[in-house]
Amino acid sequence: MDDCKYIDEFDLKDKGIDFMAIPTIQPGTTKIGWIGTGVMGASMVGHLMDAGFSATVYNRSKSKAEPLIQKGASWADSPKAVAEAADVIFSIVGFPTDVREVILGEDGALAGASEGKILVDMTTSDPSLAVEIAEAAQTKGVYSVDAPVSGGDVGAKNGTLSIMIGGDEAVVDALKPCWDAMGKTIVYQGEAGSGQHTKMVNQILIATNMIGVCEALLYGYKAGLDLPTVLQSVGSGAAGSWSLSNLGPRIMDNNFDPGFFVEHFIKDMGIALAEAKKMNLSLPGLALGHQLYMAVQAQGHGRDGTHALQLALASLSNVDWENRS
Repeated sequence: MDDCKYIDEFDLKDKGIDFMAIPTIQPGTTKIGWIGTGVMGASMVGHLMDAGFSATVYNRSKSKAEPLIQKGASWADSPKAVAEAADVIFSIVGFPTDVREVILGEDGALAGASEGKILVDMTTSDPSLAVEIAEAAQTKGVYSVDAPVSGGDVGAKNGTLSIMIGGDEAVVDALKPCWDAMGKTIVYQGEAGSGQHTKMVNQILIATNMIGVCEALLYGYKAGLDLPTVLQSVGSGAAGSWSLSNLGPRIMDNNFDPGFFVEHFIKDMGIALAEAKKMNLSLPGLALGHQLYMAVQAQGHGRDGTHALQLALASLSNVDWENRS
């Protein structure tokens, strides 16, 4: 990336900072830190613990970390304390402002990370922030990786996430035991920020695909078709998608519980639109998706799953989706 200006290693040595060898990461010896035990994070760190890693966790609401504590995780009172207790520190929080606070803040993970430790941010966030974190970490001899994920709560629970990774390739390779515990599709994308840019590609694909899924189901309902039967025909053909197969049944069942929050998806689309503007790209499909999801949020569904788009689209045609006969 053009805007990734790494500090030369010899300059660091002149300042008395020398990178340690990349640590060997393995269950039983490597200590894991985890910041953010929400819808996805709790399952992800749970898989690491199941794989044999000891864990220290932090979340703004301690109650959400209680199941992990009961499972054997240690509690820390701040992201800084997590980093002090761990060799590899993962974070998955809500917004770029949260990322900045838990990593770069006064009580953030970088403040507690000593030379040779590894920061791994798995939040979907600004590519430029990933670069900033990498540069700040490097001045302390700390490694930094951006590794956003796709797959929602189902992928997190099943350990089948797609993980898109940016950073030093050797560090990414060393983290393989961790990736294997959490994901199924693990791809190194390039230097710092590349994982976040790849996640933007993912979110752009989802934005317009979800419009198609919701409109198709709305059409099928108004045509008087049995929607589960329709899904049998179209789900495995050229029109099939992860969203149709996994979220279509939830839409039919009026189950709009979040696998991924609407408000977080709006954040992601906003990042993608901002990045597109920097590149002088016109992305009208993404812009439409962003506006439709703003309507979903305005109707009170910001904390529902992204498939709650169905409710906003149905309302445009005066269809009460949740109370349909």
